[in-house]
Amino acid sequence: MPTVADLARALERVAPLAYQESYDNAGLQCGDPQAAVRGVLIALDCTPAVIDEALRRGCNVVVAHHPVVFRPLKRLTGANEVEQTLIKAIKNDVAIYAAHTNLDNVLPGVNRKLGEKLGLENLRILDPKTGTLGKLITYVPTTHTEAVLQALYAAGAGQIGNYSECSFRVEGTGTFTPGAGTNPFIGGAGQPESVQEERVEVLLPLHLQGAALRALRAAHPYEEVAYELVRLENAHQDVGSGMIGELPAALSPAEFRQRLRTALGVPVVKHTEFEKPIKKVALCGGAGSFLIGNARRAGADAYVTGDLKYHEYFGAEGQLLLCDVGHFESEQFTGEIFRDLLTANFKSTFAVLIAETLTNPVRYDF
Repeated sequence: MPTVADLARALERVAPLAYQESYDNAGLQCGDPQAAVRGVLIALDCTPAVIDEALRRGCNVVVAHHPVVFRPLKRLTGANEVEQTLIKAIKNDVAIYAAHTNLDNVLPGVNRKLGEKLGLENLRILDPKTGTLGKLITYVPTTHTEAVLQALYAAGAGQIGNYSECSFRVEGTGTFTPGAGTNPFIGGAGQPESVQEERVEVLLPLHLQGAALRALRAAHPYEEVAYELVRLENAHQDVGSGMIGELPAALSPAEFRQRLRTALGVPVVKHTEFEKPIKKVALCGGAGSFLIGNARRAGADAYVTGDLKYHEYFGAEGQLLLCDVGHFESEQFTGEIFRDLLTANFKSTFAVLIAETLTNPVRYDF
């Protein structure tokens, strides 16, 4: 039976914790990592009512987008909804796992799902992150190059966009003299050696460097493995904030706003004035005011997000249609991502259910 830790690993392969923002608190919020998973309830937020639903439907794990523990807790007395949620979960052995900005910041995450619901094509990251990639360089005798490369690929190295097993190789001569007490792969102690080697270079997400170095040492024939790990400032095109894409055909601003209302089931779209056709669309699920400038610089005709404040609407500068569809509304399809990931990884091992409890605290009067 899969455990809570197995479930966490499956989610983190797609949304690594290393990609969450510094202020965030994604990951296992409470619960025993070694507990067997009997059922999973998926929700955007975890509240006491969600825990009640999980118990009612036979689920001992809640997977949520928003962390219930977001700020440090000084006590656990049930004084507020966060504490009440945790107490109820702990008393009933319900584990809570959250994938928040780490799921926002990956290509197959929250923003892509929103873009697909809006019918956008050619979706890509609006603001790719830098500082997440490294280059691993090592030196391998030519007889073992393929074995070492296959080990590195299996550890997650050598992926560039949709291309896998990417490397650069160049032949040269390696020299060394084994010292006393060594057990060299070639030659003997005190004897200078020269060997035909290949310099091998692969790109590597930095959060995988530990696994890659373990794989390198296990596959490499030398006692002492020479390698270099260089941090790169290249933008990682598959990791970052927001998304941008194109509509199949241009729409008028009024038609586009109607598309938002229909696709998202929202009664209200707050927006700026804009009269030009809408073709290129940028978006960010949740609170996305920090990307208004990026959307404008990318040449977007419209930017869709939630939680915009009054003065932030001026950031459109008359250059694009700025639309606030609501925080919950922009992230409401996140449950489908969790469901599809868990179903694909664990098939029919346990039930994966989307919560019926409405956690959106916002209501509209007309």
